[in-house]
Amino acid sequence: MPGTANISFVAIDVETANANMASICQIGLVEYSNGTPIREWSSYVNPEDYFDGMNVSVHGITEGTVIGAPVFSEVSEVLRSMLEGRVVVCHTHFDRAAISKAFRKSGATELSCQWLDSAKVARRAWEVCAEKGYGLSAVSKMLGYTFQHHDALEDAKASANIMVRACEERGLDIVGWLTQVGKPIANRSSSMLPSVRREGNPQGELTGEILVFTGQLEMSRQEAANIAASVGCEVVPSVTKKTTILVVGDQDISKLAGHEKSAKHRKAEELISMGLSIRILGESDFMELVKNLRENA
Repeated sequence: MPGTANISFVAIDVETANANMASICQIGLVEYSNGTPIREWSSYVNPEDYFDGMNVSVHGITEGTVIGAPVFSEVSEVLRSMLEGRVVVCHTHFDRAAISKAFRKSGATELSCQWLDSAKVARRAWEVCAEKGYGLSAVSKMLGYTFQHHDALEDAKASANIMVRACEERGLDIVGWLTQVGKPIANRSSSMLPSVRREGNPQGELTGEILVFTGQLEMSRQEAANIAASVGCEVVPSVTKKTTILVVGDQDISKLAGHEKSAKHRKAEELISMGLSIRILGESDFMELVKNLRENA
């Protein structure tokens, strides 16, 4: 195992009130030093936004829960004091993008830190996680780690556990993993499919994600599908049990605070209520995520 002095980082997770990634309603952090947890912090956050029933069904946080809770601008300096200049671990890119968007929305200067995706780490540490089954719950189950999923602090701890176990598994420290996650997983070829079906770039950051578009987009479906495929997503026309991401047109999300939803949107929410892991994102949030991935590639 690598020297534990080199296993120092902060893991973070957030929950959101609706499909807007800036609508953070809970944040959890756990700090590791020399391979040992030394501090944890969590807080509910008033997102100053509506709570979508689907999100509530996942994490159980409601308008009532956040009464009296600070708004994001009031916790931003706490986050800065814990994260600035550090290696920050999160599971998939969504928490990083949410934090970034929330900082911009609050008018605060964005964080300067090194982000490390524990999902990318898991895909390289364990072959079974390479192309699918690398969700937080799936990896934790494989490792025999139990936790209360969709509580921000619990999820942050689960991400941290994956990070520490991956260091043990591969004999790499945090610096080593920062380099390793930039390397390809496998050398597979990809091909384009007609219409809005696309096979994802096998070296893309989101390889293994099954994505569906719905609603009125700012760009054509073909263009959107090409962009999604370029970062690794397999784009398909219909929501099924295999779907992992649903991207909804921004106009559809803002319409009546999310109360008018497409058939695909409702189908995704039905599957989520059955326990399947599907992330619902607005188009602008997804495109911002893509931009973030390309800038950090």
